[in-house]
Amino acid sequence: MDGDGNGWSLAPDGSRRWGLFGAAGLFLIASPHTAPRVLLQHRAQWTAEGGTWALPGGARDSHETAVAAALREAREETSIDTAQVRVVDAITTAGPYVSGWSYTQVLATCPQPLPTAGNEESVELRWVPLAALESYPLMSAFAESLPLMRSVIAAGEVASTS
Repeated sequence: MDGDGNGWSLAPDGSRRWGLFGAAGLFLIASPHTAPRVLLQHRAQWTAEGGTWALPGGARDSHETAVAAALREAREETSIDTAQVRVVDAITTAGPYVSGWSYTQVLATCPQPLPTAGNEESVELRWVPLAALESYPLMSAFAESLPLMRSVIAAGEVASTS
């Protein structure tokens, strides 16, 4: 059912995680061969860790795969044309916890930065150089996942499929 994933789950340490069935975000790299840029969302203050920068994404619904959820959330939050996006991989960067909750980053590419228009969850959307991600105040879980994501990107999976 659409929207049935909205709600909080508990992590083993007692902290809250958004998404009753887990969550997913789109790690979208534009122009991967020449000047790689990642689509980041400056999160509205009322969202979890508001004021930080992260990937567009959110709660998975009960019937969705992580890829479907990441693409849907990116469409909702950025208005990108996901028909121009090529999914490369799906990497679980948090969990799975006993509750079943996990967070998956869907690694994808597009030939060049796509036009964007944010919704109420975004203060701003920006195509950020891949090399400059750490210069932004990042959502903590996203910052913690960057070494893993950079190793996947460096392994050549992005370049070989774009």
